[in-house]
Amino acid sequence: MVTNAAQATNTRSMTDCQLYLISPLDVGGSFPDRLASALSAGDVAAFQFRVKDVDQHTAATLAGPLQEICAAKGCAFIVNDSIALAKRLGADGVHLGQGDGDPREAREELGREAQIGVTCHASRHLALEAGDAGADYVAFGSFFPSTTKTSEHRPELELLTWWQTMVEIPCVAIGGITPQNCGPIIQAGADFLAVSQAVWGGNEADAVRAFHRAMQEYAFQPED
Repeated sequence: MVTNAAQATNTRSMTDCQLYLISPLDVGGSFPDRLASALSAGDVAAFQFRVKDVDQHTAATLAGPLQEICAAKGCAFIVNDSIALAKRLGADGVHLGQGDGDPREAREELGREAQIGVTCHASRHLALEAGDAGADYVAFGSFFPSTTKTSEHRPELELLTWWQTMVEIPCVAIGGITPQNCGPIIQAGADFLAVSQAVWGGNEADAVRAFHRAMQEYAFQPED
């Protein structure tokens, strides 16, 4: 586990898969306690703050306690979609969808140490473009149907293996991933498992522990 949050999504191991939590849309109420519980249950490389239909001031207010929890646990705090919000918060990085801005713009606004991720669906071309633009990681998915975010893209597992063996930039697998179905994704070479409902839909601490058991059992073994 990388304990320096600013480097968490930029450190690659050829055998170790790490956990990348994505927030539910509702992060008010008792959610900060749930996040602290999840991060205490096992190593989590990054937490993505993802809220919709709120203004930037409200988003910043909601983000504050979550960002503090992540900092205390050595977990990178990544803002979804918004370069402006990531800059306002001094976040560890930003995750960009295909319509959310250019990694070059994010780098200019957030600085050289920021972690910049890009959604690339099932496309090698988009992923290579993102890498050329300076992304620190690319995300492929949705590997399974997801209740968090609908997607018509269904990448093959071979994409992860190809990326892992051909490109140095880490890859994130996303979409409907659970402790029960993540084994083949880990074995295919995902550097990170991005998960939301599988953790926040039940007991978050138990889910994190279950993911860690799976990551240990199904560790990727690169060919010689």
